Amino acid sequence: QERLVESGGGSVQVGGSLRLSCVGSGDYNRGCMGWFRQVPGKEREGVATISDSLRRWYSDSVKGRFTISRDNAKNILYLQLDNLKPEDTATYYCASTLPFTACRNGPPRRTDFNYWGQGTQVTVSS
Repeated sequence: QERLVESGGGSVQVGGSLRLSCVGSGDYNRGCMGWFRQVPGKEREGVATISDSLRRWYSDSVKGRFTISRDNAKNILYLQLDNLKPEDTATYYCASTLPFTACRNGPPRRTDFNYWGQGTQVTVSS
């Protein structure tokens, strides 16, 4: 059973930056990995995904400001958040799939992923 642990959240001002990390417990090559975010009362939305071949997808709301990357040797997924806006305030979750699972072409769905982290809070104040 895979266990994912996020870290790196916090409170920043508008225009600031954060780097989220997600460490996986299993030592294997995961398929698609991704970041989602959720605010109370709203659906969890996909923010970015990265395939095992490093193909990336970003939601329009974060494109050009966020960067997803992965270090397979260390079992770590990253999300660099730059030029943060108040609307980026949310709990951010990392997710992973079984080996050899491709990322969807386009916005990911929660059901695409097999494992989830517990979430890390990002708060952006003006």
